[in-house]
Amino acid sequence: MRTITIKPTAITHNLNQVKKRAPHSKVLAMVKSNAYGHGVAAVLPALTQADGIGVATLIEALEARQLGWNKTIGLVEGAFTADEWQQAIDHEVSCVIHHVPQLEWALDNVPPAASATRVVWLKYNTGMNRLGFNAEGVIAAAKHLHAAGYQLILTTHFANADDITHPLNAVQIQRFKDMLATLKETVSNDVKGSLCNSAGVVNFSEHHYDWVRPGIILYGSAPVIDKSAQELDLQPAMSFSAQIIALQTVSANDAIGYSSRWIAQKDTETALVSIGYGDGYPRVVSEDAYVSVIDNTNNRSYPCAVLGRVAMDMIVIDVSAVPDNTSLLDSKVILWGDAPHVDEVAAHAHTISYELLCRLSMRPKRVQA
Repeated sequence: MRTITIKPTAITHNLNQVKKRAPHSKVLAMVKSNAYGHGVAAVLPALTQADGIGVATLIEALEARQLGWNKTIGLVEGAFTADEWQQAIDHEVSCVIHHVPQLEWALDNVPPAASATRVVWLKYNTGMNRLGFNAEGVIAAAKHLHAAGYQLILTTHFANADDITHPLNAVQIQRFKDMLATLKETVSNDVKGSLCNSAGVVNFSEHHYDWVRPGIILYGSAPVIDKSAQELDLQPAMSFSAQIIALQTVSANDAIGYSSRWIAQKDTETALVSIGYGDGYPRVVSEDAYVSVIDNTNNRSYPCAVLGRVAMDMIVIDVSAVPDNTSLLDSKVILWGDAPHVDEVAAHAHTISYELLCRLSMRPKRVQA
């Protein structure tokens, strides 16, 4: 059976690691893209100690409200239309404002004084060059918004926070610091700041400001390139598993799977596992990729290499090193979880854990530990 097991206790643990690293900041926990593939409904109860959640679309915000989330919701790309801005007001959603049309909607339709939408996240482009006003635009927008009665949180996004040595980090930090000081001096001393994502929480402890915005770190994946999840005391929030559905011996010089990519150098004991790219396991992985097989007879875990090309519904693994491998039918196979960690699988697929988690299909059964 294909199964995705979510561990809410791990998410709470990881949130507490963020709070320990940023004890003086509020936490906007990112649950966009269905909580990075973990499922918003499963994740929200584990985030009760967060000060708010962040989403990418209004549909995600409305789902969280329907599930009973009554704290801050930050719409991190803002409203896409004037109608969405009105819906944000109706549902007490706080929005990012990153370009002129959004600014105009906010000035033309000011929410009631007590509305959560009166708090806006003003996006400053400090070097990522995606969303955000330039320096002149931020100052002008801040003045207009403050005059209209809005409370402001200056925000930006790192381009390279995962690599603490990258020179653009210092540039972005200084630009943000200078702009926040300017807005406090020229607009209002009540302007707040939000600079750090998951990687920033780890790498830039002196620059956490009023709000931090953790995402992938909450789900147990390392957000920086020089430390593992284990070194950061993170727990994987998801275990992805399947079962062995067939066993066979592949003779020396025979090939396995599409493209005949893997050729046996000797007679090899193999197992067929009921998982593939149709479920979200990556189609192309390196020869270092492995899974963990849980032997039914002794409940021990054995690392087993993935052989050849991953198919839509199946993978083949080498079970030669498992004692009495003839009894492995129906045994559980861990694709990622404690071992291998999703970060390892991502490295074997030349991608990042975010992508693997977010592109999981709906075919695997979902349960909570």
